[in-house]
Parts: sequence; structure tokens; C-alpha cells
Amino acid sequence: MSRPRGFSDLAGQRVGIWGLGIEGRAAQRALLAVGVTPVLVDDARLDDLDVLVTTEGGLEALASCQVVLKSPGISKYRDDVEQLRHAGVNVTSALAVWLAGTDRSRVIAVTGTKGKSTTTSLITFMLGTIGIPAVSAGNIGVAPYDPGVVLKDQIIVLEVSSFQACDILDAPSIIAITSLGEDHLDWHGSRENYQRDKLSLTHAEGDHTTILAKSSELTERVSDFGGHVRISGPAEIELASSLGLLGEHNARNVSLAVAVVAQVSRQTSEKIRADVEQNHVAYSPLPGRFSVVCRRHGITFIDDGLATSPLPVIAALRICGDQPVSLLVGGFDRGVDYHGLVTAISKRNAPTRVFGFGPAGQRITSLCLDVTAHQFGSFAEATTAASRETTSGFILFSPGAPSFDAYTDWLERSTHFRELVRD
Repeated sequence: MSRPRGFSDLAGQRVGIWGLGIEGRAAQRALLAVGVTPVLVDDARLDDLDVLVTTEGGLEALASCQVVLKSPGISKYRDDVEQLRHAGVNVTSALAVWLAGTDRSRVIAVTGTKGKSTTTSLITFMLGTIGIPAVSAGNIGVAPYDPGVVLKDQIIVLEVSSFQACDILDAPSIIAITSLGEDHLDWHGSRENYQRDKLSLTHAEGDHTTILAKSSELTERVSDFGGHVRISGPAEIELASSLGLLGEHNARNVSLAVAVVAQVSRQTSEKIRADVEQNHVAYSPLPGRFSVVCRRHGITFIDDGLATSPLPVIAALRICGDQPVSLLVGGFDRGVDYHGLVTAISKRNAPTRVFGFGPAGQRITSLCLDVTAHQFGSFAEATTAASRETTSGFILFSPGAPSFDAYTDWLERSTHFRELVRD
């Protein structure tokens, strides 16, 4: 069949869904709404008896389909994905099918190695501030193709991962690029593949504007991007701080959001900036992304709970500059090398104290020979001790380790941190 332009094009076809996570279940509802009962396959064995296991007849069932909507978590470079394509199956994604059939003038896509979620939330907030209804979708929000989601008369601000970008063939009206480094090399296979897959969104069909954050990693590669390329203004340091966002990277995200909203609304950046400043208290920074929880008695409490490896913790310490830092660090120990992090802590010019928790915290504090470091029995105990013993600067929750020694996921741990701080 020809490339489907929306879910209605799949009516009467044999369609498979490969991967029954949140997106897969939303795709199932979308297909049922147009009269298609899909073949359901997942790599894992699920309680749902209707879902086949990929290696136990599931792949063969997918090979009998005309179209397969693949979960973003399944790499397009897998051999079994290639097998389906060689068999003539159109392997795509629910997001790509939806985007092909929607009014793309109402869609803004946000992608990049870091900063996607924050920038998506900022654009949505700023549009609402100036009176343009908007909703966050994609990784950060709802699946836009879920029949239960109401999107009428709203701008859809779509966070797009590298996993999703490479399947999209129809460009949204505006594509915002936050950064371009390397990530998810296990999925993409190489840095070159990752960056090509990420950039492919800007080369999709349809007239569109690509707006880049103003950073050397992007501006030096302008010719690699498709669409009508623009570069956002300088970093909005003061406005970012008003919104509870610290660091040069967040200031660039704010500037990128202002540029996107100016493009959509045809208003000046100055007016948008003034309106956002006037309503800044209505913005809630996303948890876990070096965001300010509160400022109290000369202390700034920072939630950087998504920093689950050493490198982002080092970056967070750099943002803190020459201010004193009480660092909350630890969690599940997956055996990574923490010597670089410990070196970065010991080289800080300002006083730094380490409050460890969990197995990873135990190992980190044992390596801290040049700074004050203590291990605690739980995350709550470490947070309480840091709050009691810190008199100025930052209390920085930047764990450097996953959360599943004591929490369901990083969000549950970040939420607990915010509750502890506010209590």
C-alpha cells in the first residue's frame, strides 16, 4: 500500500503494533477507533494473552502485516526490523502516521540531545501566556493520536526523540533544535547514525522553519540542517532565573522558546519576554532537570534528579560556580567509574560537602578523601542532614546513579526530594 496519511488510511489493512508500552496502547486505541483490530506483539511476555512474544511467533505474525507501527524503543537497526522491511512490510511509527495526516501548521517539534523537555514546556507555557492555547505532547505529554486526547484549536508542541525522528517523513511547521551531541549509541549504533537520525527530522517533506539554539555546536553546522534555518537570540539568563531555571544551557533553552513563540505569534521577542516575566510565577520547572525547587534562608535547593551518571553531576557542579555546595549523591550502584566525579568535587574552589545515600553513595563517599563526605541510611536522612547543616549556597540533588534501589523510577525520587524540601 502507499504510505498512510493518517490512521484512517489504515482502515481495511492488516496492521501490527510492535511494542505495547504507553505509545503502543495509544496506537491500539487509535486503530480500534477506525475499525482495525491490530496484531499485537512485544519483545517481553505480558499478562495480556492477546500479545504475542516477538521470538515466539510474533515476528512471523508481523511479517503477515502490511503496516507495522513500531515502538520507539525498538531500534530500526535491529536485524528483525530489517527482515520485515525486506519482506515488504511498511515499518513505521504511530507518530509518523499521525503527523502525515494532521494539520502540520499547528505542530511545533522540539528535538535535541539535551533540553527537549524543558524547551517543550517553555514553549507551551509562553504560548499560553500570550493567549494562544497550546498543549505539550510526545515524550513529555500525551500521545497526540490517542482518541481520548482533545487537541482541537490548540498548538501542539511535540517533543521528539531521536528514536522517533528517523521515522517521520512529514515536517511540522516549526522544528526547534536544542543541542546536538551524542546519546543512545546502543540504539543507533554510532555517533554518526545518531546525529543523522536526529537531523533527519529537519529534512522531512513540507515547508518548515528550523530554529537553532545559539551555540557553537549548532551554528557551526548550519548547512547540515534542512528547512528555513534561523538562529535564536543570545541566552536569556535573567528570564531563565525568573522562571527557576539556572545554567547557561537553560538560558539558551529559554531564548530558543522565545524565538519559536515569536515565529508562531508574529509578536516581537521583547513583548513575549515582557509578558513571560510578568507571569513567571505561573511556570513550574520540570522535575529532575537542574531546576530550582525553592530559595530559603540564602540557600537554593536544586532538583537535578535526572542526572543518573557522573558526567551530568560534574556539569551541575560547574553551573554552581564558586558557591558552596552540599551534594546529595547516590542510589543504585551499577558499577560505573566515579573517580572523575570525585576529582571534580575535590577541585572545586568553593566548599563542597557530600551527603551520600544508597550503595552508589557508599562507594562515592568512600572515594572522597579531600572533602567532607558522610553516608546516610536513606535518601530522606541525607536530605534532612544537608538541610540542617547547610548555611549558604546550593543544596544540589544530583544523584549520579539510578533510583531503583529504593524507588520505582527517577521521577518518584525527585518528587520525594521536592516534598522533603517543601516540608
